[in-house]
Amino acid sequence: MADGYIFTYVTIVVVNFQIKELLQPDGRSPFGAWFAALDVTAAAKVSVAVARIEQGKKNESKGSEMALTRDFKATVAARVRDDPAFAQALLDEAVKLFMSGEPDTAKLILRDLVNATVGFESLAEEIHKPAKSLHRMLSTSGNPTMSNLSAIFAAIKRLLKVEIQTKVVMA
Repeated sequence: MADGYIFTYVTIVVVNFQIKELLQPDGRSPFGAWFAALDVTAAAKVSVAVARIEQGKKNESKGSEMALTRDFKATVAARVRDDPAFAQALLDEAVKLFMSGEPDTAKLILRDLVNATVGFESLAEEIHKPAKSLHRMLSTSGNPTMSNLSAIFAAIKRLLKVEIQTKVVMA
């Protein structure tokens, strides 16, 4: 307190957190091998867990990166391209997350699915929305309309050649 004034300081820190996987010197990925061996449901759950971590955890480490790494999303994208059942499981997780009140995590899973399959440019052409807008919509801070979300789900559904079925059960 100085001269009758109270000073309050507010600091807002935004930290981007990115999960990376360790690569062996020969380029092999122990995580990639483990991830590829998981059944599709377990692999989809791992992808959801990573998306949740990327949303809210702080990166406390300081210093230089010593180990050879690559973005975890590259492993997820490779599995989506190689395993249609995994792509379907990710779409199923995104739907469940939306219905369970976790839209931010659902949007990140949808974003990863779009990146690994159709790509934002092609999706933009298909649903008649700018790619940049789609990127924003599927970010944690994005706020897509229901009609835009519906169009995104419909496009992914067509691409994966699947149906989405829902049912309401007693809790």
